[in-house]
Amino acid sequence: MTEKATLGGGCFWCTEAAFKELDGVESVTSGYAGGSVENPTYEAVCSGETGHTEVIQVEYDPETVSYDDLLEVFFTIHNPTTLNRQGPDVGSQYRSAVYYHDDEQKEIVETFIDQLEAAEAYDDPIVTEVEPLETFYEAEEYHQDYFEKNPNDAYCTINAGPKIEKVREQFSEKVKQ
Repeated sequence: MTEKATLGGGCFWCTEAAFKELDGVESVTSGYAGGSVENPTYEAVCSGETGHTEVIQVEYDPETVSYDDLLEVFFTIHNPTTLNRQGPDVGSQYRSAVYYHDDEQKEIVETFIDQLEAAEAYDDPIVTEVEPLETFYEAEEYHQDYFEKNPNDAYCTINAGPKIEKVREQFSEKVKQ
């Protein structure tokens, strides 16, 4: 029995590639959440006018990797203290966000963020939005598995590569063998 987590941590190409490294992750789908327009396109989301976040939806086996594990990776590979920005990507579509699927996920992520704040894990306050997932829209096919399909893409090499390496180094016990 798998569960789902929906996370926005900047460009979905980069977060998708990093989460695919984890044992227990069955699939990662790039998409959009949190906006006000039905069936948004990439171009519309990039305009910043739909209110959507670029997200990944992770389908995972909770017997192998927990929701807490996913949050630990998520808060390690992106900067949750920058409002509407991740690295070179600027705009509300790149905001840090967790879209929870049920009350248990909401409680877990709120506690997780409270613990990070109490530990002063970051120099600045965490600005990650925590909202219920209302609708997940799958991104266009060319966005799916983008890093795998385009390993020499300069953007991916510069931005996704370091996230993948961070997962492999800091979470080696959780990486697929």
